[in-house]
Amino acid sequence: MLTIILRSIIIYIVVLFLFRIMGKRQLGQMQPFELVLTLIIADLATIPMAEIGVPVLHGIVPLLTLVILHFVLTLLCRISARFSMVVSGKPVIIINPKGIDYKALKKLNITIDDVLEAMRGLGFFSLDQVEYAIMETNGKVSVLPKAESTPVTNENLKLKVEPAVIPVNVISEGKLMKDNLNEAQVSEDFIIDFLHKKIGSHTKVKDVLVMTIDKNGSVYLQMMKGESQIFKNVRRVA
Repeated sequence: MLTIILRSIIIYIVVLFLFRIMGKRQLGQMQPFELVLTLIIADLATIPMAEIGVPVLHGIVPLLTLVILHFVLTLLCRISARFSMVVSGKPVIIINPKGIDYKALKKLNITIDDVLEAMRGLGFFSLDQVEYAIMETNGKVSVLPKAESTPVTNENLKLKVEPAVIPVNVISEGKLMKDNLNEAQVSEDFIIDFLHKKIGSHTKVKDVLVMTIDKNGSVYLQMMKGESQIFKNVRRVA
């Protein structure tokens, strides 16, 4: 038992030291190769702790090897932009002034719901507040808000504005979000009728990339092929 305790303490100190020299990035800020190395190190560290038959040195050597590999990859990424792109990828614009880039979403294997969640996490509850959104190589999303959505208080400008509301997603990637219709206070017939009036009589739900509506009657709509559109003061009929 004492042997296991001592081995665990030694490995813990070694791993702590290795992570200290590797840097202070949080998990969400790691590049893909850094996350892979971290997971492998965590797995390797448990072997000499539990397996008494494995010499401690045999557990430390692979850990040191991986840390050296980490520094080599980091150095190569700094020296060569092309190598960095191969290992870590490159930032991808997922929202532009025309709306959501659906091809970029499919390339990144993310959904509209993922984008909406990321926007809410950054404080943007409506897509019409966003000029550009970029998926960084570490998986984080960076946003450039539209000029009218930059942090300026309405109180300072003495403006009277409508209360803030959260838009509800009613169509996502061609699928009607039936569970959200009651929350949005609209019916399926209303959605179909709205699409027919605003886009065309042959428009179907499957042709819509995303559609959100809020309690103030603002609708954000983007078709699978086309730019985003915003409709104000839409009368909702549940």
